[in-house]
Amino acid sequence: MFFEDSVTMSRLLTTLTLVFHVIFATVGVGIPIMISIAEFLGIKRNDQHLQLLARRWTRGMTVTIAVGVVTGTAIGLQLSLLWPRFMQIAGNVISLPLFMEVFAFFFEAIFLGIYLYTWDRFKNPMYHWLLSIPVIVGSTLSAFFITTVNSFMNTPQGFELDGNTVTDINPIAAMFNPATPTKVFHVVASSYLTSAAILATIAAVMLIKKKGSTYHKKALKLTVTATFIFAILTAVAGDLSAKFLAEHQPEKLAAGEWHFETESGADLVLFGTLNEEGETENAIRIPKALSFLAYGDFNAEVEGLNETPEEEQPPLWIHYMFDLMVSIGMYTLGVSALFLLFWKVKKWNEENNILLWLIATCGPLSMLAIEFGWIYAEEGRQPWILRGIMTVAEGATTSNHVGLMFILFTALYTVLGVGCVVVLRKMFKDHPAEAEFEDRYPEVAATKEDE
Repeated sequence: MFFEDSVTMSRLLTTLTLVFHVIFATVGVGIPIMISIAEFLGIKRNDQHLQLLARRWTRGMTVTIAVGVVTGTAIGLQLSLLWPRFMQIAGNVISLPLFMEVFAFFFEAIFLGIYLYTWDRFKNPMYHWLLSIPVIVGSTLSAFFITTVNSFMNTPQGFELDGNTVTDINPIAAMFNPATPTKVFHVVASSYLTSAAILATIAAVMLIKKKGSTYHKKALKLTVTATFIFAILTAVAGDLSAKFLAEHQPEKLAAGEWHFETESGADLVLFGTLNEEGETENAIRIPKALSFLAYGDFNAEVEGLNETPEEEQPPLWIHYMFDLMVSIGMYTLGVSALFLLFWKVKKWNEENNILLWLIATCGPLSMLAIEFGWIYAEEGRQPWILRGIMTVAEGATTSNHVGLMFILFTALYTVLGVGCVVVLRKMFKDHPAEAEFEDRYPEVAATKEDE
């Protein structure tokens, strides 16, 4: 029976949890920096609209963090329940960043509470803004520590394995494995990008509904500018990640690019299909671009997937995950650049509906790109849970009750997801920004009306 296959069900339940959790983890890392930027600019420019942006974003963030705590706890629980053999090894080696991630979250949560409840309590508002810095540090460190665990799974080091006994443990070496720098950079940059794009989506949709809203105009300009900057950082991170894969996980890069034969001047293959003979058809080919992506040299030799034993090759469908992730990233960069161009050319209208709708798609698409990227990262390591040491099947539980757990967690995530959406809608739809601005800054609002 399907539900009695413990390995498959363990993979499905872990996938379900990660796909749901990554939404809240992403905004938990990225929103704090947007809040800090908005408040800083609001103080420096004496702009109450930007300060109100920071206030409202902070309130929304507290809801998403609450859900993220639940899903993050579920991940920790499932590591022990679903992957006991993996944790017998990894738990001894990589437990340091797992513990440090908890402390980083506590650090973030404590300062977020202080930040949230000390608005207007300081004579100099810059003191309040300074409280946003520990929140950013805590959220980014949280991402760093948990990403080092995933990096360790891709390039394990810092221990010796004598049969089933782990010896010579070096937790620092395990944390700072070869995958850590590029993976952390990519995770943090893409989280910043996605959070900025989601906030830009909200501003664009609201401007479509409420033409001429000063609050939403400023929100749009701030968030799209941040989206453009973070999209460039994410592209740089992606380039470095590809070069890392070429050196340390060539089979993942080859599977993601449908690059089967080792050759120099390798083409970059986008989309397409595979025929019965395993040949690529209907694809977009960029001559020699894969060699440049992998080594910065158009004529460099790139290892093909056929060099990897068949039983150790990742599934070929991850090619589409890679292509979708990259395509969405380029789309977001292009749309944000187009908006900035329209904004700077005064005779062009950056608030026309077509451009606003394009911006409105960037947030959901960016979150999908995060999901596609994680799927590519995890499936691209298959069949290994600990690359070169332990397969997924070897690490999974043998319990036949995982199917029941899957049903229960699905119900939990449904309740959490629906509840989060309902609370956020009530929080913001029933208390629109314009009304709150008038209540909070009546003199400024009156002046705006007179103008």
